[in-house]
Amino acid sequence: MNQHDVPLLQMRDISMHFGATKALEDVDFACRSHEIHAVLGENGAGKSTLMKLIAGVLQPTGGRIILDDTDVKLATPRTAQDLGLVCMFQELSLVPDLTVRENLLLGAPGSGLGWLRSEALAKAQDVLTRIDGGHIKMSTRVSDLSLPSRQQVEIAKALMRAPRLLILDEATSALNASVVAKVFDLIRAERDQGTSVLFISHRFHEIEALADRISVFRNGSRVATFDQGAHSYDEIINMMVGQKIGELFPPKPPVSATGKEVLKVENFSWEGRFADVSLSVREGQIVGLGGLDGQGQGAFLMGLFGLLRRAEGRISVSGKPVSYSSPKAAKQPDIALAFIPEDRKTEGLIQEQSILENLQLAALGLKDLDASDPELYTSTLDRLELKHGGLELPVSSLSGGNQQKVVLAKWLAIKPRCLLLADPTRGIDVKTKTQIYQMLRRLADEGTAILLLSTDYEELIQLCDETHIFYAGRLAASMSGDNMTAQNIIAASLNVTEERKVVHA
Repeated sequence: MNQHDVPLLQMRDISMHFGATKALEDVDFACRSHEIHAVLGENGAGKSTLMKLIAGVLQPTGGRIILDDTDVKLATPRTAQDLGLVCMFQELSLVPDLTVRENLLLGAPGSGLGWLRSEALAKAQDVLTRIDGGHIKMSTRVSDLSLPSRQQVEIAKALMRAPRLLILDEATSALNASVVAKVFDLIRAERDQGTSVLFISHRFHEIEALADRISVFRNGSRVATFDQGAHSYDEIINMMVGQKIGELFPPKPPVSATGKEVLKVENFSWEGRFADVSLSVREGQIVGLGGLDGQGQGAFLMGLFGLLRRAEGRISVSGKPVSYSSPKAAKQPDIALAFIPEDRKTEGLIQEQSILENLQLAALGLKDLDASDPELYTSTLDRLELKHGGLELPVSSLSGGNQQKVVLAKWLAIKPRCLLLADPTRGIDVKTKTQIYQMLRRLADEGTAILLLSTDYEELIQLCDETHIFYAGRLAASMSGDNMTAQNIIAASLNVTEERKVVHA
């Protein structure tokens, strides 16, 4: 037998029950040495639960976990780490009030020994440099980092522990394409040096680029394992959902310039993060915002929603100039903006509160809405097929995809004129993505203006009527129709487009 065919980790007859809910039931699974093994499935399919069992975060209701042909009990995360099993979860685990250095050393083996500490930090710095994170300073407080930078630190934290088995749960979901490519080069190098990798992603092109083998989970069971390339995308999607879901993106209607202008932004600027940005969104229009991470597009959306003090420029809503300096003012009926933030866990929801309490947050303070009435949210939740055991349960009990549905339902309850979204499908399974895409198209058809920031080129191309690309805080290019291609988006993101370039004095 080839040494690469030998299982490093085996899980036999694994079950995980949460009360009456069976997250996993009699699952057999194995990861070979020297392989990158992708794990696919809808949110709630059981794949993240499986990873938490391997990482020692949860203990199985039944079954065996075997490492190197020896039964092991992974009673705690430290037990798993001591055996070389290291996990980076989808929801980031860094402590916001600590520095990057303190987070990297937190819980690291031998972190109390000076020479081991220096060696580990040097490894982490090398990883950061190789994945375009060399600018991240060890003394920076994590709360001051952007979401992509936090994800880069998480990757460095995992790799500095020299894992035998590295679990990456949506490890690249907040990163742009050029950084993802460098992360993948690093993961391949780790595999070639003997590390096994379990990789969870909802982006099929990432699976195609990286995985050696693929396992598909559905409803708490493993339904198939096969070599990369053995099945088409459509076949894999059918395995994931148990049925055909049709086209991922809804049909895009013909371009129309007849809709009334809902949002007009002129020469909008803020403290060097973005400058002189001008654009407009009409009724029924989906306008995209693209570009590499940190080019100002995220701050631009925050500024539009009143989250940034001292932002300058002119904003008009439905033809009338407006002035506001807080989200509370932005959501009022005379302006009626809604904002779906980038990080649903920390910015979109209060994890300790119930699903219903989270749903009520946006409608609070609006005199024409009864925030306490569950009927206010029912139609959106039904359309998105929210899976939950009761609105009184904590929102933290939901999978990532279902949490995002709560964020959407919360803001759609105020019936916004213009919906601002920051990467709303990051880390979301294919079926939920389809539901969100269909809802956005339905909202546009009903007259809502939509401004969509996305790091996924296909979303910009397939969903948006036009797209603006940010570079160095300015609009580097605007495109629509046949000009909206992946090549043109990438070129504009790198500021190599001939149509329009950002000139620095």
